[in-house]
Amino acid sequence: MKIVVLDGYTLNPGDNPWDEVAALGELTLYDRTPSELVVERSRGAQILLTNKTRLTAASLEALPELRLICVLATGYNVVDLEKSAQLGIPVVNVPEYGSDSVAQHAIALLLELTNKVASYHEAVARGEWSSSPDFTLVGEPLTELSGRKIGIVGLGRIGGRVAQIANALGMEVLAHNPRRRVAPEGVSLRWLGLEELFKEADVVSLHCPLSAENEGMVNQRMLALMQPHALFLNTSRGGLVVERDLAEALNSGSIAGAAVDVAASEPIPADSPLLTARNCIITPHVAWATLSARRRLMAVTAANIASFLSGKPQNVVNGVL
Repeated sequence: MKIVVLDGYTLNPGDNPWDEVAALGELTLYDRTPSELVVERSRGAQILLTNKTRLTAASLEALPELRLICVLATGYNVVDLEKSAQLGIPVVNVPEYGSDSVAQHAIALLLELTNKVASYHEAVARGEWSSSPDFTLVGEPLTELSGRKIGIVGLGRIGGRVAQIANALGMEVLAHNPRRRVAPEGVSLRWLGLEELFKEADVVSLHCPLSAENEGMVNQRMLALMQPHALFLNTSRGGLVVERDLAEALNSGSIAGAAVDVAASEPIPADSPLLTARNCIITPHVAWATLSARRRLMAVTAANIASFLSGKPQNVVNGVL
């Protein structure tokens, strides 16, 4: 069984070996694959692994030997699901591997906005504390989160973990989920409509998948509903946000700050308006990338392949069994 990995570097930059996958077939690894080489590199493969390399209808039609597509992520919009289903090729993903890591990162971004840890460290490194006439150095204002309201848009696994951590910090949890309404264990919360959540929350945090229905849902109109002291977080998908509108809201003082781990186009373009926006923290899509999470991702991917080979595919997202 020939297995080809199109873009394996981010999963294993050197600390997360492919041994579990390699044991299941003849493995060919590519760190990255440009779109024009997808078909050439995939030709002859029965099993194809991709993280962010797109598999279009045209490329799938050019690969008659392909039997299984493994997405090295939870989101699977990089694969043409309709065409793969027409061709009878199961597409499988890894639905649960990084919830704790992403939730931790979301809270880390929130704490950086409220506690200014990096900024105060830089002030100390510049000698400002050493030359202070007082025992303390009070500069940028700090914010206590206890008693504040966090609005979580998308209360799945990751959103649920964020809710639990926020609750432990003494925050009141507001939530919006268009379909399934199940509160995480130990968390008392209020369900609100999307507009009501944006109006009431002191912090809005996105934890929902990107779809045709919600693309660009955080726009000028929604941001105008937020309070001037409110903070915005996005560790989900950059396409959920109209970045120009978010930058304008920050620069005008319509909202107080934002922190994002994702961008509409990745890597983030050098001319992105968010790069120069006021009080905007940006990390480079790393919330998922702890070694613990990447090891789980590797293990589940191997299990996905093994299940397919045994005739019982798991985690199928396009209905082909």
